[in-house]
Amino acid sequence: MSSTNTKSYAKVVENGTLAAQEIENLHQSGYTTDQIYVLAHDSDKTSKIAEVAGSREVGMKEEGLFGSFANLFRSRGDELRAKIESLGFTAAEAAFYEKQLDIGKVLVIAVKNDE
Repeated sequence: MSSTNTKSYAKVVENGTLAAQEIENLHQSGYTTDQIYVLAHDSDKTSKIAEVAGSREVGMKEEGLFGSFANLFRSRGDELRAKIESLGFTAAEAAFYEKQLDIGKVLVIAVKNDE
């Protein structure tokens, strides 16, 4: 499933290899590394894909100080939903994407910068 809203695009892919291909497609479409995020249920997998494929992880800049601090006390599922919402998605969209991450898929998100 792909979703678009006014600022963000998301695509669920089966694995890290397909995530890297999607990230490359986004780069070729004009998105910069700073505009592309990757999420997997396993944080180590997220880090590895982001590093290899030229994307970012959702961090304090996107979530804010309170959100990042709150994640220390959240379950991984709650943390992932909060990260997805911080990139402009609704709670319902975040819940859908988090369920996809639960079954081993990878989420690639591209965010247009405010101009």
